[in-house]
Amino acid sequence: YGPQGTGGLCIREGVQIRPFKVGGSGIHSYMKNQPEEYPTRLEAGTLNSHGLMGLSAALDFLEQTGIKTIAEKEHQLMMRFYNSVVNLPGVTVYGDFSEGHQRTSVVTLNIRDYDSGEVSDALSTQYGIATRPGAHCAPLMHKALGTVEQGAVRFSFSHYNTEEEINIAVSALRELAQEE
Repeated sequence: YGPQGTGGLCIREGVQIRPFKVGGSGIHSYMKNQPEEYPTRLEAGTLNSHGLMGLSAALDFLEQTGIKTIAEKEHQLMMRFYNSVVNLPGVTVYGDFSEGHQRTSVVTLNIRDYDSGEVSDALSTQYGIATRPGAHCAPLMHKALGTVEQGAVRFSFSHYNTEEEINIAVSALRELAQEE
């Protein structure tokens, strides 16, 4: 839930990591070399203060809401969506949903032989639904599925999604799948 470009790195004691970039640490402005101590050893330039505040707020949200609560809601939304689209004529859903709690809350599908980018664009422009089309940085998966040329449309579910949004997405897929 944090902003893009933020995160953390945990390393065990005794592990030495070389910085990707050096300079402008702000701690020792006149030193020619990057400081040796952590974390300043890995901090070149001005820190992403706004991003780090957003990351802090995201961690507060996770702590207050609870990861299990978030995961359960995402799972319920995903399964509601999956159960509503898996048998739609013309829709192919990829993946094993029999062990639903063992997977992330993502449903990947295609409509007939339509290009995934065109389906995603239609979902966005006609229905206001954001999805991710294409190869998803998983070329071997698409080779195995036979979807290298077509790609696939990925629906990702969040704690912030609603049942109403699921209903809208199902209705949109139903309409798109009926188009010939």
